Amino acid sequence: MLFKDRRFAGQVLAKELAAYANDPDVLVLGLPRGGVPVAFEVAKALNAPLDVLVVRKLGVPDQEELAMGAIASGGVRIVNKNIISQVKISDEVISRVAVQEERELERREQLYRPNRPLRDLQGRTVILVDDGLATGATMWAALVTVQKQQPAQIVIAVPVAAPETCQELETEVDEIVCISTPSPFHSVGLWYESFPQTTDEEVRNLLAKAAKNGEAIPLGM
Repeated sequence: MLFKDRRFAGQVLAKELAAYANDPDVLVLGLPRGGVPVAFEVAKALNAPLDVLVVRKLGVPDQEELAMGAIASGGVRIVNKNIISQVKISDEVISRVAVQEERELERREQLYRPNRPLRDLQGRTVILVDDGLATGATMWAALVTVQKQQPAQIVIAVPVAAPETCQELETEVDEIVCISTPSPFHSVGLWYESFPQTTDEEVRNLLAKAAKNGEAIPLGM
């Protein structure tokens, strides 16, 4: 299945999450940057508040698209031991990349939510949304961050994902929704007709639009 773009993918995804509509305990968290346009459409359709959970992939040097781990808000760091073993990456290299990505994570935190902490997730139904999952490294980091806050339920929702990644994650959450799980997978962008890089400005604009009328995005906005 090819998705026209991220916004369309979010609309398709929202239909699969209709059971969560108009529930005051639901919170949609988009993973910046590419997950936010998808999450915006999901939050709008569900009449739920939208926020971001900032995550950063730790790319293998000279192979940045290959994730050897990820970091997330709250000091979370996870590593992919299989990738690290295969590529023979030292602890020193991992630490150096992590320090670089932590700077970018902090920059985005200040840009997307200046002086505003992540919302309290305890007892809530949290829907984690991204534009797709390849290795799933950033989603794993987001999941660890959310689990620490003891939500009532965690749902992972993505338009497209590698089948093995969906299988690995589904045992860790209450529900996982992957619209399409093509094999071979190759990359997320391959399954979109239009897949430009999402900008900081777009993320900020979508968050502002979602918050304009209070906690929830009114239906039909």
